[in-house]
Amino acid sequence: MRDTRVILIGGPSHVGKSTLALAMADELGWQHISTDSLARHPGRPWKSATRPVRQHVADHYLSLSVDELITDVLRHYKSMWPGIEELVRGRATDPTADRLIIEGSAIWPERVAATNIDCVAAFWLTAGNELLTDRIHAASRFEKGTPEEKALIEKFLGRNYRLNELMMDAVNKIGLASIDVSSAPTTSQLMAQCLELIA
Repeated sequence: MRDTRVILIGGPSHVGKSTLALAMADELGWQHISTDSLARHPGRPWKSATRPVRQHVADHYLSLSVDELITDVLRHYKSMWPGIEELVRGRATDPTADRLIIEGSAIWPERVAATNIDCVAAFWLTAGNELLTDRIHAASRFEKGTPEEKALIEKFLGRNYRLNELMMDAVNKIGLASIDVSSAPTTSQLMAQCLELIA
């Protein structure tokens, strides 16, 4: 940990990346950034307490198949990577800069492996479809949704399952570090696993 200046946390939506990154940043006294804040893309297709689902977001999910959604989001992640890599390289090579935790689904295994920057640790969180479904259903209040709202959420779930599968296939093929979050039921336990993995 003494030599690590940047920690990258990848994984599918609702696997717990943000919660873990915030807890680790607080514990270590590091800065935290989510890749979601770096570029815009149709996000979660369910309403919040303060706003409805925007029409372009609904159209995006309803008009595309799961395969098309995957192609689109992977294209988006590819376009984001030069900016992410520049940020990582800057923090990793500048001993006067704040240490940083970056989390997000845009942290893609092949790109991280190809970057090969010293002082950077990376790992990916994964979970089974049942756990991801339970979390997304709870966050979106799925059971109270209209048929159209449920259709949007189901399409998002399909994309998320496939993204998780592709990401973990790459992690395992390259031999990168990963943690199944179902094996660490609390954030404290998960953080302990992650810090041990990095150390």
